[in-house]
Amino acid sequence: MKVVTAEEMRNIDQQTIQKIGIPGIVLMENAGIGVVNAIEKKYGLKKISIFVGKGNNGGDGLVVARHLLNKGYPVKTYIISDPNAFTGDALINLKIAQNMNLPLDFVLSELELEKHKENMAGSELLVDAIFGTGLRGPVRGFSASVIEFVNSLAKPIVAIDLPSGLDANTGKVEGSCIKASLTVTMALPKRGLLLYPGASYTGELQVVDISIPGSIIESQGITISLLQASDAIKLLPDRPQDAHKGTFGRAFILAGSVGFTGAAALTSEAALRVGAGLVTLGIPKSLNPIMEVKLTEVMTKPLPETEYMTLATNAKEEIMKNLENADILAIGPGLSRNSETASLIQILSKEVQIPKVIDADGLNALSDNRSILKELAPKTILTPHPGEMARLLGSTILQVQSDRIGIAQSFAKENGVVLVLKGAPTVISDPQGNVFVNTTGNPGLASGGTGDVLTGAITGFLAQGLDAFDAAVLGVYVHGLAGDLAEMVYGNAGMLAQDVIHQLPKVIQKLKQSTSG
Repeated sequence: MKVVTAEEMRNIDQQTIQKIGIPGIVLMENAGIGVVNAIEKKYGLKKISIFVGKGNNGGDGLVVARHLLNKGYPVKTYIISDPNAFTGDALINLKIAQNMNLPLDFVLSELELEKHKENMAGSELLVDAIFGTGLRGPVRGFSASVIEFVNSLAKPIVAIDLPSGLDANTGKVEGSCIKASLTVTMALPKRGLLLYPGASYTGELQVVDISIPGSIIESQGITISLLQASDAIKLLPDRPQDAHKGTFGRAFILAGSVGFTGAAALTSEAALRVGAGLVTLGIPKSLNPIMEVKLTEVMTKPLPETEYMTLATNAKEEIMKNLENADILAIGPGLSRNSETASLIQILSKEVQIPKVIDADGLNALSDNRSILKELAPKTILTPHPGEMARLLGSTILQVQSDRIGIAQSFAKENGVVLVLKGAPTVISDPQGNVFVNTTGNPGLASGGTGDVLTGAITGFLAQGLDAFDAAVLGVYVHGLAGDLAEMVYGNAGMLAQDVIHQLPKVIQKLKQSTSG
């Protein structure tokens, strides 16, 4: 499913009206019916107040009011814009509502708002149809007073298309904004509904079909998509009955240093748990006895080390020899910021030609010499969190977080890599500018070690023959869903990375079963 900006959605609407010939009033009717269906399914019969602005979003709200009243719902509709400001399809629906003698109250001032507050407070459900995707800048003045009062009622709020006050493109909230329990958005999700802080105002998100033809959407060349189960299912590697260990790939992982053997273990175990056939862990030689105890199914390779028990540059020869029998390389988790180790990482990042996943201290080594980014071998996946992304760009975390999709897309294009920008939500981009915005995961994944599990999952899928972008997309989705299953068992406070690892095979099984169901 594509993810759009307000401008892209406006173009889609206009082409549907002009090229296909579906009138805007029909699209508005379909939108209203979609919202009504969502309300009935989630909330049932309630005493409802609908807050209506002058634009098309308000027109949608008037359609909702009409259909709910026809179904017998107790509905009050509050028009908070001057009726003379209504135009187009919104004006048509206002006239229809007036012709039907629907219970409409025009609330155009603070005094009139005060007069109606008691009735509004008696509602069991509130519907926000004040501002849509056309909003520019922060909400202030009387509209802000209405929004703040609606929020203060602490009742369920259904937002039509997006919460009023939310920037549809960025997710920014600069003034008053509806805090929705459910947002019913039209045709396609808007970027601002998925990006924080906007996502925290969206509540549950439902997308409703308003009869826009798929051909119109495809003709727009939109490269941003919502990552859903159907996308992940299509990418699952085959598991033939006559397979052997080599069928599912050989991964070589360089990870670990003093105090960070856990990162090495988690990455290696996760690669096996998503189905990699053979995993070998390259580790500083003095730490090898520890890893022999910690890991059973993972093979270990003790390598030359520095005096600080980190990988030394003279480990390169042995690493390259081991890579002759490997299908992919993962490098970085827990390797330390040691300068000699960083030099080794930089050399391997450029010279190793098999597909690679670079994470954590691997990324820190690249940020020490950002010119190397242009020299990375093909089929390289980078998996930064916002802090690491900022260092790779020479910018700030605030700048990264202000445009997660744009940052990921432009960085992947400029450097010819697959980029996994971790966070809420995780964004995956390929060198061609195709982007997926992930839908799985929860706050429980914001804990030590879960990033190593993600690196391992991507590594395991890459080892099984998926191309870099597909492995990253599938790894992110499966990792997030494993976190969601772990949350059901442990809650998201105190959930451990190891808990996520244990759910990985269950997630894959669950996805496979859904294809046969």
